[in-house]
Amino acid sequence: MTDITVLTIILNYRTPQMTLRAAEAALAAMEGLAGEVMIVDNDSQDGSHDLMAREAAARGWTRDNRLRVVASDRNGGFGAGNNVGMRMGLSCGEAPDFVYVLNSDAFPDRDALHNLVDFLRDHPRAGIAGSHVRGEDGAEHAALFRFPTIAGEFEQAIKLGLVTRALAGSVIPMAVPDTPRQADWVAGASMLMRMRMLDEVGLFDETFFLYFEETDLCKRAGRAGWQTWFVPASRVVHIGSVSTGMKVWPRTPRYWFASRRHYFLKNHGRAYLMAATLARIAGAAFWRLRCALTRRPTGEPARALRDLIAFSLGAPFRGEGPRVPAPYSQPLAEDAK
Repeated sequence: MTDITVLTIILNYRTPQMTLRAAEAALAAMEGLAGEVMIVDNDSQDGSHDLMAREAAARGWTRDNRLRVVASDRNGGFGAGNNVGMRMGLSCGEAPDFVYVLNSDAFPDRDALHNLVDFLRDHPRAGIAGSHVRGEDGAEHAALFRFPTIAGEFEQAIKLGLVTRALAGSVIPMAVPDTPRQADWVAGASMLMRMRMLDEVGLFDETFFLYFEETDLCKRAGRAGWQTWFVPASRVVHIGSVSTGMKVWPRTPRYWFASRRHYFLKNHGRAYLMAATLARIAGAAFWRLRCALTRRPTGEPARALRDLIAFSLGAPFRGEGPRVPAPYSQPLAEDAK
């Protein structure tokens, strides 16, 4: 496979030791492939860049351009940070054949990247391929999905088995198969993309600060005739939410609402956005009623429904807004004000 070049991009934000662990796994997965690993520090402002650069050099990773540590001059979010790496390309100044986006808390098996490359090489209309994702405990994570729809928003919010069965074709997470399967979009934790496809449809939309950016990219790829596939032979361990703090959100951050709004508005228009939001609100209200009657917790961040209504149907958040114990907190994008 020496004729195929791969640029692996790992985005760091204030998790330098975790990122170095991901880089070590990525270098092992790159063996036998031409190309290099690039760590992009997303303007951490905590010494991450210098620490990773020193450690990478000390470990011998930077010899022969196997790995570079570069810095973004701003924290524009997940898509913007990865775009920095894609625009830089390979050290030789050429564009790679494939770009492999790997989360800083994701660790590919040694053959994970080879299996993705093999799949895209053998399927010329496949523009994107995603990996099987599991936790450190071995539990499978959702990794292939349908696009969000009005019905999917309702099903996701109401959390009722009867509705899930009735709307089975709209449930956003798809069952994890044992063989390759085409999907609407795949998880960005471990995703290989064909550079020719990116040249045609564009890089990540930087309006998304975090969340929905890979969904939107797969949407654009599909509209241009490119396929997105899930490749279960490519296996990756993913801790999840290390940089974003999603698992411990006390309230849903504004950037999630902004990204959701931008995705629907961009891809479906204002009327569809309103219908999808009303469907989600209706489902969420019913779920909260069930929880109140059975005296069980909702399992969601505080004020999730009120924040959804306030952001989506009323004036966007004013004043302090939701606090996020995660470094990705930022003001709303201009599109969502």
